[in-house]
Amino acid sequence: MTILVTGAAGFIGSFLCHKLLDRGEEVVGIDDLNPYYDPALKAGRLDLLAARHGFTFFKGDIADAQALAEVVRGRKIVKVAHLAAQAGVRYSIENPRAYLRSNLAGHLEILELCRTLGSVEHLVYASSSSVYGGNEKVPFSETDPVDHPVSLYAATKKADELMSHTYAHLYGIPQTGLRFFTVYGPWGRPDMAYWLFTEAMLKGKPIRVFNRGEMRRDFTYIDDIIAGTTAALDNPPSGSGVPHRIYNIGHNQPEQLGHFIDVLEDVLGVKAIREYEPMQPGDVLRTYADISAIQRDLGFKPRTGLHEGLTSFANWYRSHFQISS
Repeated sequence: MTILVTGAAGFIGSFLCHKLLDRGEEVVGIDDLNPYYDPALKAGRLDLLAARHGFTFFKGDIADAQALAEVVRGRKIVKVAHLAAQAGVRYSIENPRAYLRSNLAGHLEILELCRTLGSVEHLVYASSSSVYGGNEKVPFSETDPVDHPVSLYAATKKADELMSHTYAHLYGIPQTGLRFFTVYGPWGRPDMAYWLFTEAMLKGKPIRVFNRGEMRRDFTYIDDIIAGTTAALDNPPSGSGVPHRIYNIGHNQPEQLGHFIDVLEDVLGVKAIREYEPMQPGDVLRTYADISAIQRDLGFKPRTGLHEGLTSFANWYRSHFQISS
């Protein structure tokens, strides 16, 4: 029996693969290794996974039904962790078609794969805190309305949730959607603020600080995200009704961007040159996860504070790029 992980060369996907392999699971991964950010980083993550017993990788596009069929041929897939997606809020303004293919067509093909296989006991998929759009009520709860996205990326993630609910209703496929809140840590994404700030600060270059730093983000360390994701994967929805549920998965402690930079300065031992700019299209002022549901149902408890998490990332970054302290 095998677990399929899409986006296996991605940040969250690669960490999840390691976690599953650590406990003796057979894992098959798929990723198209697209150049949205440096493919060398994805290759580095895959190199670590390739050395692991029980891991098999396929390069392919999740929106290609034939490619997916090749991945699962001859395997009994019992669980699917669907983490592949075109990420990035701002990039969705520049290249909207990439989001339609990966996030909508790709999600549909995964649903169709689960339907036709008939062996899938649980599909866990990545949603996003972006679905909350400009909601002013905080913390964000899974019961809040999410009908007013402010980016195409957010709209595709909300559409994924609706499609999953439909397939759970029609075909009884147990599914859990996870609304991730600003994930960070070693091997992370180079388009995220913590990476961009670190890179610029270590080179003595200015950093772009939007809205004068008056924004808040619920930064969530990768180890906590993986703990919550594996707990979700191990516990499919049960009971009466449609077998589909949504959980926030965040730290439940939003940090002001200005304070976040202060902590990063302390961790790196470098003062940031701050260049203040206005809010960017598609951005939101705050994210803040109400995690009471995932705490109650799955025992989720974030354990890594901001200083500890940024220290871990900074140490990895310096080591990976061979930068002396």
